[in-house]
Amino acid sequence: MQQEEKDILILAIESSCDETAASVVRNGREILSNVIASQIDLHTLYGGVVPEIASRKHIEKINQVIGQAVSQAGVTLRDVDAIAVTYGPGLVGALLVGVSAAKALAFALDKPLVGVHHIEGHICANYLQYPDLEPPFMSLVVSGGHSHLVIVRDYGEYEAIGRTRDDAAGEAFDKVARAIGLGYPGGPKIDKLVAKEGNPDAIAFPRASVGGSVYDFSFSGLKSAVLNYLNEYSMKGIEVNRADVAASFQKAVTDVLVAHGIQGAKDYGFHKLALAGGVASNTALRKAMKEACEREGIEFYYPAPILCTDNAAMIGSAGYYEFQKGVRSGWDLNAVPNLKLGER
Repeated sequence: MQQEEKDILILAIESSCDETAASVVRNGREILSNVIASQIDLHTLYGGVVPEIASRKHIEKINQVIGQAVSQAGVTLRDVDAIAVTYGPGLVGALLVGVSAAKALAFALDKPLVGVHHIEGHICANYLQYPDLEPPFMSLVVSGGHSHLVIVRDYGEYEAIGRTRDDAAGEAFDKVARAIGLGYPGGPKIDKLVAKEGNPDAIAFPRASVGGSVYDFSFSGLKSAVLNYLNEYSMKGIEVNRADVAASFQKAVTDVLVAHGIQGAKDYGFHKLALAGGVASNTALRKAMKEACEREGIEFYYPAPILCTDNAAMIGSAGYYEFQKGVRSGWDLNAVPNLKLGER
């Protein structure tokens, strides 16, 4: 009689920016708990994330968030098979809080420690949403700090073929939202304004390409074009239509992201494309990418909004596959704020 394989429980911790999160994930695909303590209301007062404040809040919240995650999963700390934690990229002080907590738990419980790349976590969020999704596929990772076009060759095997050369898409959303008076966080507020009103074809903002690197992204020129447009109208004393500016800007970003994602998938012969990252919850991007994938015969995957923003469940999924491959981190695991995808 064949013996059933034992379930693997991963306790995951995420603290790379302004969300303190912990989760228990079973076998890399099933979320038993996913607790997120957000700091958005606090950082909204400053128009963006203040690293020192974020770090202090992580210290305040980390233990209770881990306790809630374990409790909601209906397990004990002794039941988990490994501790996974984001160790980069991100804000160095914020990362250190999560890494320190994970190392302390792993040491005290005598459990394996697995360091996880934050972007790898975002990609793996799709495994939680789609239990049947398997590599290889193309993934477009779009968040506040990152814009990556990534070939997912296998679990834990990635090749980034496109990166942002300046502002990430989410960063551009935040800066444009601030400029038109919407405040922080920019992405959701622009998305909400455009959904209610706004003509995406009202203003012809540029779609930038990077010479010699067809898959790379550049959004600083687009951001500057929006700011110049606003300044010109302000100097002339003409009131701008904020919804039209937001809609036209959003369409310019979306057009570039969709074009790069589709071209990458076609050029490399992939019939599966997965969105990931905070901006992946943008309704215009999802709609445009879905329509483009349908036209090209490409299967389209995207996580639920709760799995797009920073969360620990995605780290638990990535951690599971690293754990299964035999990856173990030592007690010298440290925060690496500029960690590149594929590095360890």
